Amino acid sequence: MKNKPIKRHSALQPVSREHHFGLLLCWKIRTGLNKDIDPERIKKYVDWFYKNHLIPHFEFEENFVFPILGNDNDLVKKALDDHKKIKSLVNQNNDLSEVLKDLEETVEQHIRFEERVLFNEIQKVADEEQLEEIENHHQEEPFEDYTEDVFWK
Repeated sequence: MKNKPIKRHSALQPVSREHHFGLLLCWKIRTGLNKDIDPERIKKYVDWFYKNHLIPHFEFEENFVFPILGNDNDLVKKALDDHKKIKSLVNQNNDLSEVLKDLEETVEQHIRFEERVLFNEIQKVADEEQLEEIENHHQEEPFEDYTEDVFWK
């Protein structure tokens, strides 16, 4: 039995599109590691992506999306713990190959959790005013990638 596509509310679609770029980050890390690229090169990209994409994404979710369920909600607690773990992994510099592998797995699992579980629950309980607030505060911009070192090609 195939998974049915998830019908995402228009207010959450831009955040889901950002998740797509997070999954591409995971693919790039995996590809770099599989090609035996120097982990320092991959880490440079990860640091850039974290600063330019993940930090603003996490802040938006924490300020506008998660409050719909509340910080005491178990699903939100898990998402917040994931954000902390990802931040911790990004800030580690020892045994980079292992850290990058852990980071890739953590980011992918986190995105799958938000898309398959957390956002579905948010959509069930959010009222139109809350969804409108998300739409009004999210500034979707075209994704611009770091192209100084495209190690994944």
